[in-house]
Formats: sequence, C-alpha cells, structure tokens
Amino acid sequence: MGAGGHPNRQYTQNDWVSVFEKPKNSWSVRNDRDAGFQPKPDTCEAAFFRGILAKKNIALDPTEQLKKLSIMSMTKTAMPSERIEQMEESATIKMASMARELKAKGHNVISLSLGEPDFDTPDHIKEAAKKALDEGYTKYTPVPGLPELRKAIVTKFERDNGLSYGINDIVVSNGAKQSIFNLSMALLNEGDEVIVLAPYWVSYSEIIKLAGGVPVIVGASIEDDYKVSAQQVKDAITDKTKALLFSSPCNPTGSVYTKDELDAIAEVIAPHEDIIVISDEIYEYINFTDQHASIGANPVLKGRVATVNGFSKGFAMTGWRLGYMGAPGWLAKACAKIQGQVTSGATAFGQMAGAHALLADMTPTHKMKEAFLQRRDMVIDLLQEIPDMKVNRPQGAFYIFPDISAYFGRTDGQTTIANADDFCEYLLQQAHVAVVTGAAFGADNCFRLSYAASEAELREAVKRMKETLAKLK
Repeated sequence: MGAGGHPNRQYTQNDWVSVFEKPKNSWSVRNDRDAGFQPKPDTCEAAFFRGILAKKNIALDPTEQLKKLSIMSMTKTAMPSERIEQMEESATIKMASMARELKAKGHNVISLSLGEPDFDTPDHIKEAAKKALDEGYTKYTPVPGLPELRKAIVTKFERDNGLSYGINDIVVSNGAKQSIFNLSMALLNEGDEVIVLAPYWVSYSEIIKLAGGVPVIVGASIEDDYKVSAQQVKDAITDKTKALLFSSPCNPTGSVYTKDELDAIAEVIAPHEDIIVISDEIYEYINFTDQHASIGANPVLKGRVATVNGFSKGFAMTGWRLGYMGAPGWLAKACAKIQGQVTSGATAFGQMAGAHALLADMTPTHKMKEAFLQRRDMVIDLLQEIPDMKVNRPQGAFYIFPDISAYFGRTDGQTTIANADDFCEYLLQQAHVAVVTGAAFGADNCFRLSYAASEAELREAVKRMKETLAKLK
C-alpha cells in the first residue's frame, strides 16, 4: 500500500486513527489516543485510514479527528504476501475442519464434504509397496518419476484411452493437484486466460490465479447436466486464451462428457494452435457409462493435450499422494523443471505400488464402482423426497450436486437462507450434516454431497436434511 497501511490490519471502534507525514516505508501502527499530537489530515496516509474507518462504519467529525485521534507511530510488521492474502481457502477442507470441530464438541456429525473413497487401498497394492520397501526403494527418485511407473503409465494411456505418449512425455507428481499446478506454472504468463468449464474443481481457479493467469469461467446449469457446449467454449476464446481446463467425470457434478461432446469442443479448439487443453481424468475409473472418452484421443488436437490422472480415486489411494500427467514433450520437460525446484520426485515405494496397480487385476476397482453406483441411486431416491430440491442423475465420480435455489429467501424464524453458503452452514449447525457450498465450485445455486460413506450414514444424513429443511418457510 506504499506509505499508507496494510489493508488486512484490523481496527476497532476504540482505535481512533490519525497519521502524520512519514518517509515512505517507515510506517507502523501504535494505538496512542492521548498523545496530544496534531496530525495533518491531508496526507495519503490519512486518506488510507479514513477509508478503513469508513469500511468499519466509524463516523468521525474532522475537527474531532484532529483533537481526539491517536497518533500511530510507525514500525514495520511481518505479514503474508499479497498473493497469499488474496488466495481463497479450499472450501472442501474448510468444511471438513468445521465438521471436525463440531464433532469434537460432542455432536454426532455426518461429514459428506470430502472427495475421498471410504474404501481401503486394495491389499495387492499395499503388498506391492511392502515388497518395494524390502527391495530397497527408499531413496530419492528421478524428478519425473521412476522408469517402472512411467512405462506403466504409457501402457495404461494406450490401453485405456487411446493416447500415444512416450516415457519422456510422462511426469509423476505428488498427487494430480500438483500436476495441474505444474502445468499452470509452466504455461501461464501474467494475464493469460484459462477457460474453465464450470462447475469446476475447487482448486482450479486459485491455482490459475497463483500462476498469474485469469480464470474465465464458462458454466452450465442442472438442466444441461452441468455440461458446457462447444459453442460456449468458442464464444469464450480470446487472443489471450492460453488453455482450456476441465474434468470428466467431473468434480463436483459427476457429469461425464461423451465422445461426441468432446469431439465438438476439440473442433472448436483446433484452429487456435496456441491453446493447450488440460483434461483432468482423475475419476476415470468411477464412470457409470462404461464409455470413458479422452479428448486427447482426437487427432485434431495431437500434441496439444495434457492428460492428468492419478491413483487417489480409482484405487482408493488418497493418502499415497500419487498423480501423473502425459503431455507434449516440451511441456512435460517444463513441468519436471518446476517440480524439481519444489518437491522433486514422488515417494519411491509408492511409485512401485502405483506401477503394480496400473498393470494388475482391476477387480477391486470395479467392485468399488459398483458400490458407488448403488449408493448414487439410493441417495438420489432419498433426495427426491425433499421438496423443491432439484436433482439430476450424475454418470460418474461419487457426488451429487443439487440445485437448492428454491430455498433462498426462506427462514425458520431465526435464520434466513440467502445463498448456498447459508444453506450449507444451516445444515451443519442444525442437522449436523456437512456438505460443501456450490459457490466454491462456480455454481452459487448448488451444494455438493459426497456419497463416499456407508449406506447407514447416507440414509441418516438425508433424513436429517429433510427434517431440518422442512423448518424453512
């Protein structure tokens, strides 16, 4: 703020604020109401603090300001960087934390907020990790990943997705989130635009902004199954567009883009040779259509797609922190360069377990998907019994994303629901059910419910929701 003050410093009504001229970068704040100095009211510092007072609704007469305001002597105070101050906290992590706090107070809270399978990692994958430990896989690994895992990823991409990546096109990271972070840092210059198909995963926009980019949100409603059309993508492209980012199956909606829908988007992107597509396919194996499509398989985008995936969802390996991406060689090299200065390579024995997982029997994954499908249908049937809650039928992942805009403006006599944030907080405090506001995903009218929980918990959670929402009139 130059010679003014820090915008995040907190003032109260007891803090009479005044300032006098000081050399730049020499200021600090001291509450000293009775110092008796006569401050100069027409400086840039005075203007800044008057703005703070106005925001706090503290009205001061200019004469009184000169008489009563305290002089604030100036010394610097350490503060977080502006980029961190501007960054939003992850809404999913925040809600999970609030649920834990409420549970610690003795309340029976059912948390449906985190995107984590409630299944354990399959035994054969854990055994592969133990074997790797016994064989000495305990050292640093190459930044882009062990050759054993990278070769397995090449095989998987060809086998499951029809994607032709070489081993030098693969970078293994500490989770798919790091892959997306690496790609954003490698691709974006200040002011570059990234088209983000919404609803979108909560971290997309913050990662883009942290890298200096500008997220351009293009959304769809429940009437369209939350799927953006090719025409909408076309309309969003400008001369500043650097990338397109989306997930399918989608977090938070569970929507799955068909091959025809992805082909239409590919045809729109193809003429713009400087646009890279980032396709987040982390939920690939939890796809109830049994027809997963990868946009990178379309030849019109050859050499222009980064495909992101990982082990946390399809193999119930969230705590292993293991993700990967396939990308054009130049881009993979750039991502490895960034990762080399941040985390270096992922855990050695974890990578060996990942290589085993990709090439081994997929029966545990298929059984997990079948269980999620049964839960999805059960929860949808239960939610449809709640008046005025719009629910579609997601085709993948383990989320339901109802539209609850009909509840906005309703009240129980003490609390009024103005938006999705209020709705989710009301459910947490009154029903002791934790879900996540749709505002965090670019959809203010919705909330996200994860059905990665037991059938008993899901039934009880929806029962509480129905009873609690009935109080709103």
